[in-house]
Amino acid sequence: MTRPTIPLPPSVPRRYPGRGRTAVAAAAAAAIVAGAALAGPAASAAPAAPVVTRAALNPALVAGRGADVPFLEQEAERATTNGEVIGPDRTAYTLPAEASGRSAVRLDPGEHVEFTLPAAANAITVRYSIPDAPNGGGITAPLEVRVDGGAPQELMLTSEYSWLYNQYPFTNDPNAGLLHPDWWITECGCVPGEGYEVQTPFRPMHFYDEQRMLLGATYPAGSVLRLTAPEGTDAAWTVIDLLDSELVAPPTPQPAASVSVTKFGADATGRRDAGPAFRAAIRYAQQHDVDVFIPAGTFRVEEHLIVDDVTIRGAGNWHSILFGDEVALKKPTPDGSVHTGVGFYGKDAADGGSRNVHLSDFAIRGDVRERIDTDQVNGVGGAMSDSTIERLHIEHTKVGLWFDGPMHDVVVRDNIVVDQIADALNFHTGVTDSLVAGNFIRNTGDDGLAMWSEGTANARNTFDRNTVQTPTLANGIAIYGGTDNTVSNNLVADPIREGSGLHAGSRFGAVPFTGTLAFTDNTTVRAGGYELNWNIGLGAIWFYALDRSIDQADIRVSGDFLDNTYNAIMLVSDWPVKDQVSISNVHFEDVRVDGTGTSVVSARVAGSASFENVDARNVGAVGVNNCGSFNFTPAGSEFSLVDLGGNDSSGVNTTGPWLAPWELPNTITCDDRPPVVAPPAPSPW
Repeated sequence: MTRPTIPLPPSVPRRYPGRGRTAVAAAAAAAIVAGAALAGPAASAAPAAPVVTRAALNPALVAGRGADVPFLEQEAERATTNGEVIGPDRTAYTLPAEASGRSAVRLDPGEHVEFTLPAAANAITVRYSIPDAPNGGGITAPLEVRVDGGAPQELMLTSEYSWLYNQYPFTNDPNAGLLHPDWWITECGCVPGEGYEVQTPFRPMHFYDEQRMLLGATYPAGSVLRLTAPEGTDAAWTVIDLLDSELVAPPTPQPAASVSVTKFGADATGRRDAGPAFRAAIRYAQQHDVDVFIPAGTFRVEEHLIVDDVTIRGAGNWHSILFGDEVALKKPTPDGSVHTGVGFYGKDAADGGSRNVHLSDFAIRGDVRERIDTDQVNGVGGAMSDSTIERLHIEHTKVGLWFDGPMHDVVVRDNIVVDQIADALNFHTGVTDSLVAGNFIRNTGDDGLAMWSEGTANARNTFDRNTVQTPTLANGIAIYGGTDNTVSNNLVADPIREGSGLHAGSRFGAVPFTGTLAFTDNTTVRAGGYELNWNIGLGAIWFYALDRSIDQADIRVSGDFLDNTYNAIMLVSDWPVKDQVSISNVHFEDVRVDGTGTSVVSARVAGSASFENVDARNVGAVGVNNCGSFNFTPAGSEFSLVDLGGNDSSGVNTTGPWLAPWELPNTITCDDRPPVVAPPAPSPW
């Protein structure tokens, strides 16, 4: 989806100041060293006690929220290193800002970072960044992995899937001038025109990638794993963000009543194209009512495998891997695609779609390095009703899972989707009665999870218990129109720019919100990002009326908004339509706000909302920043707040109740761009 380019009245941008780190006490599993205290990043030779986090927080702060994952997360800035800790920083286009927890470790050649394993592990995932090539396209560089001083192993890093630049939809060329010289940009506060030259590289972003590695042995808790940027590496620097450690089970044997793709000649070494063998296996399984099995191995597939009424399962997503290059088509397809690549697709909804498709326990590794919105180069796509997608690992595709409806009753559960050029998952047009639950998502180039009701409503869907981290553009979870949809028990952390943790938008041609829209018991952390086009900070949850008013649905919000970069809650319209649209019938109940850079509520639209048992502490500015529609009428703001009681406040920077009686219902308290005051780190309520 394209991003808006018409700003609210421009002003000088404010940058979020650096802040102290969260104090995390120890963590989420019995195998973790209990009571391990957080000290500053260590530089001594002694290994640091393991500190396991979730989204760079004490797991106790996010209990019951987000996905249950098979790995344990450790932040590099809390490990032992002789490198440099960078951050914390939330300034867009910087390496710390895109790191989990907004901080990481930079290693020069010869430097290292050491992690103490909190539980037995035989596999790791390293999230990292290395420089781009001078003219774009990326480089490769080794990382040395050594456990307990044993023999080194080499993990080959790459920046070939990182480093985007410039304006939407971005370029891989760091030396490019403006892609859209007719767009307003904050850098000059103007529409620059053809003659304006920007400093290059312009707006670098999407810095990070991650690599998985089987260690070849199981190491017990307490083992010390050292990552070293070796002398002589081609990378001038290597930034390590975090380490996930995991105990991976052996490959699952072939189940009864299944046929292996190798029976049809699929090459498990990845040297030969396995696409024809997969197609033959799928046809055989459909005809004989058996499953398709993908054994341990690496299989080259460079096409869309069309699936209908078939079950395809692997030996585990660490063991059964499908990969392929992105392939240029001889001519564009009717939908505008100019490439194809590895992926499983249901039939088009216009052709009746697919049904009874079940995909599980394998990995899809794509080769997408640029954003072309018309390209169908997604890991899973098409229309699949009465289907399940479970325990997949999807990386380096454009979108992990993009469903074009109408379709119904799909369950997407317990998958890992990382390093996407665009979304991780999108329900697009008429997806109904479906569930997305228990998925782990990191480093998307657009919304992590989205429901986009373009033309036809998505209805009665639920996003539940997912974790979304570090989307580099747009939102963690976004709902664009639709009927009776629910977003519940999710954990969203560290959105970077032009979006936030949770979002409801009347935009992109979406049908109206109707019925009920529920944001129930979610947690956001370090959300409320910077909106580049408007030059303001957003809310951790934000409602945006652009194409039409948001006033037909009953909208309910509960949950926790932690360490908000700017506002916790924002309701906003765009300047050209500010007197034509409104937002109303939004109800906030049982909400906890722990820390805001500015306000609890920022209203930049006409309408109203109610608040009950909304507790806030450590508020950086006034509790309510009420600008309404910027007409500043004698009758007050065009936006009204309804106090239903129990709206308490406390803590640092807080003087009096956040929802003061004199602000009700619609006192103008407008500061267009208030200064930012960093709150203390979140703590148990």
